[in-house]
Amino acid sequence: MMVNVAASGDWTVHGPTRFCAKAMANIRPQLPTPLFKLFQTGNPVIHSPAVVPSRWPERINASDADVVNLHWVQGEMLSIADISRIQKPIVWTLHDMWAFCGAEHYTTDYRWRDSYLRDNRPAYEGGYDLNRSTWQRKRKYWRMPMQIVCPSHWLADCVRDSALMHDWPVEVVPYPIDLNTWKTIDQRLARHLFGLPQDCPLLLFGAIGGGQDSRKGIDLLLAALHHLRTVPNLQTLQLVVFGQHAPQSPTQIGFPVHYIGHLNDDISLCTLYNAADAMVIPSRQDNLPNTGLEAHACGTPVIAFNVGGLPDIVDDGVTGALAEPFEPASLASAIRSVLESPLRLRQLGYAARARAEMLWAPARIAKSYLVIYERAIKFAIK
Repeated sequence: MMVNVAASGDWTVHGPTRFCAKAMANIRPQLPTPLFKLFQTGNPVIHSPAVVPSRWPERINASDADVVNLHWVQGEMLSIADISRIQKPIVWTLHDMWAFCGAEHYTTDYRWRDSYLRDNRPAYEGGYDLNRSTWQRKRKYWRMPMQIVCPSHWLADCVRDSALMHDWPVEVVPYPIDLNTWKTIDQRLARHLFGLPQDCPLLLFGAIGGGQDSRKGIDLLLAALHHLRTVPNLQTLQLVVFGQHAPQSPTQIGFPVHYIGHLNDDISLCTLYNAADAMVIPSRQDNLPNTGLEAHACGTPVIAFNVGGLPDIVDDGVTGALAEPFEPASLASAIRSVLESPLRLRQLGYAARARAEMLWAPARIAKSYLVIYERAIKFAIK
């Protein structure tokens, strides 16, 4: 594995080793700053112009690799032109919408489907059209199709509908999950370790920065909880939030809230999943959130809107519940259906773990990738 920042200590992961190379890897993401000063947008997600050339193509081409599997190569690790200079068969695993969009990693408009024209720019953008220029460079340099892998059916459908990649080969392969790391443990012990109450339903929500990213839908969750304040069986419900510390002036939602803050290791996060009765992922747009896979592997049901890659995680009524997109009342009903009955909650938890074992075991995912690699090499898709 070749990366710009190697922090794990794993000898199979290769990153810059010399001081100058490490310093350059840290500086590179800042180099497009002048472009951002010319560009205004109301879309708060990360934008990646991918304009800074690198030496990665030379290193990759000189390696003994038979096939190159790209993952998240933004942060100016690889430029758009760099990707076209790779001479080996490419398999590209997408983790968001960037590859077929402009510079944005997620968007709710449809320029990626209709082409980035001068007259279809959204009203929330102004100044230099960074998304259009980025998309045009992709169209210029990526003339030969690459094998695309998407973790969710939603993202694969987006690729097929995109103006840039509509005729490229696409396969759906979910993320693998280590079923020995993410596993069930005693719930009472898990709650004790976090100092959480033992005898009440706990609903888990997690996002980096908590409510800062509107795409994660915490406003929709808060509206759903408002619907639950008068439900008799859920009067003792409490919310657990990780990825955010308690704010100075917490919003009063009618239920107690426990802020866990940032968890930096898998053991702590696994314990927290097990402490919860269910996890809610109220995202407006998401690919295949790892939190959903991890929760299921820990035997924790998931409640979400029926959007994006979330239906690939949740088997509605079997391992959790799916709500009508962006309807707080429907999300409230889904939460209620999962938490109201202790017996049903246990059944959902058992099924969630079984689903993780069936769909996301590393050996199964590895076999799928091996078939894709062999095909890419055979047909030299590049």
